[in-house]
Amino acid sequence: MTEHDPRSVLSIRNLTIDLPKGGDRPHAVSNLSLDIREKEILCIVGESGSGKSITSFAAMGLLPKVLKPSAGEIWFDGRDVLSISAKEHAALRGKRMGMIFQEPMSALNPCYTVGDQIEEVFSAHTSLTRAERRQMTLALLAEVRLPEPERLYHAYPHQLSGGQRQRIVIAMALAMEPRLLIADEPTTALDVTTQAQILDMFKELKESRNAGILFVTHDFDVVAEIADRVLVMQKGVVVEQGSAADVLNNPRHAYTRKLIDAVPRRHVTKGAPPEDRPVGLRVAGIEKTFKSPRTLFKPARTVHAVRPIDFTILEGQTLGIVGESGSGKSTLVRCLMGLVEPDEGSVWIGNERLKTDTAESRRAFRKHIQIVFQDPYGSLNPRRRIGDLLIEGPLNFGVSKAEALKKARELLKIVRLEEDALDRYPSQFSGGQRQRISIARALMVEPKILIADEAVSALDVSVQKDVLKLLDDIKRSVGLTMIFITHDLRVAAEISDHILVMQKGEAVEYGSVDAVFGNPQRDYTRHLLAAMPGNGWEAPDMAALAAAQDSIMA
Repeated sequence: MTEHDPRSVLSIRNLTIDLPKGGDRPHAVSNLSLDIREKEILCIVGESGSGKSITSFAAMGLLPKVLKPSAGEIWFDGRDVLSISAKEHAALRGKRMGMIFQEPMSALNPCYTVGDQIEEVFSAHTSLTRAERRQMTLALLAEVRLPEPERLYHAYPHQLSGGQRQRIVIAMALAMEPRLLIADEPTTALDVTTQAQILDMFKELKESRNAGILFVTHDFDVVAEIADRVLVMQKGVVVEQGSAADVLNNPRHAYTRKLIDAVPRRHVTKGAPPEDRPVGLRVAGIEKTFKSPRTLFKPARTVHAVRPIDFTILEGQTLGIVGESGSGKSTLVRCLMGLVEPDEGSVWIGNERLKTDTAESRRAFRKHIQIVFQDPYGSLNPRRRIGDLLIEGPLNFGVSKAEALKKARELLKIVRLEEDALDRYPSQFSGGQRQRISIARALMVEPKILIADEAVSALDVSVQKDVLKLLDDIKRSVGLTMIFITHDLRVAAEISDHILVMQKGEAVEYGSVDAVFGNPQRDYTRHLLAAMPGNGWEAPDMAALAAAQDSIMA
């Protein structure tokens, strides 16, 4: 039996989890050891495939059947949970250990109300009466700072925002006051202000619940905001661990330095973008209002999704659009794509006004505007080969199959993928590779405007850096005009020439990156900047740091 720290909420010793034979490596996790104590947040960071989530699933007893621990121990509540039965492990889940998943909509049942789903935890682990379960549920909703607990108790998941759904999942995980809380990328898809609220909640829970928290993330700003200690994993192996201050400011391992070096800079001085170019895209007075009729249960409602907006993007430049969820970013894009008919206003590409009054006119202009979505796997048909997905657009516009395949091969080289990708399926690629394929598909019809809608938010920092550089290279080489929608203000500053800040459908601030981020004029913009996680931390100069460390060792 391996020694473990009895003061720890969770102790993992020499854990090895085998991968199915025939893969590129034998183990998902190899010889891993860690401890999490009460009132401590341990962040695990690393790229996709590093073993972060597998480690958390092993502790929860949620490993897929194809993955088997072959060595090691996981100590929790005085027991090695690898040696207990599935029934005993199930009794621990929800009662003594809780887990918060990345996508709350997938974790919540759309057919049941919020109140019913939280009460189910109490039903499974206690003998409380229905009235007592209701009272406890309402108290939990208040504890995770949700407004109007009585109303939300009867709401369904689809009626809530992303941040509210994530708080519901947190409430479910906290219901039985677990000693161990595991959070797997819980803030990845949230806007900056909602993310700040959720992270504040984790810091409060650590103290108020005496919990040990294992927080899985690829976002170093989040690590700087909440971590007490950090563990860095690469290909299933722990390459570095230590206090958050040591790992973030004085990383020892080359892999850690590579990850931190990929973090976009918070303070970017880009200078004024050139203004001697022709107009790529002009938006004049775009406005969209949605109206819902009065029903027996709901009053009539009018939502001004996009209030009159004007902006101009020059050829070869990028406009970054930032704002909270519900600010109107996506509705604006749908208007530009012709997916929604605006109430007022017009869109011009160069000197040509886009017309959307007929199906034929909408089809014709869609060739000029293409979009790359946030989730590349969701936007690629898993049943079709990459080659078929790439050539579909050109074929629809009358290009021969031979010409389309030639173009596909050229674009695969541009996005740094091999030609044999044409015969493979989306599931055979990593997330970053799938996003490159999505970019190639958008470029197949030679658009003049490319819209990237949260295109890098779910990617590892190193992959994110590669995709951002790829987009910038393509923009420069073919003179592409881009709109980049993101909730990550660092990314917006990295790739954009101008920034448009939206709030409740209105453009509240517009200007160059230096002007908007360096000297914001509106309180709302200042509020967004202040909400960025990790304020006060800036990634150190990795080249200088590595040289200094090498000098000390010499």
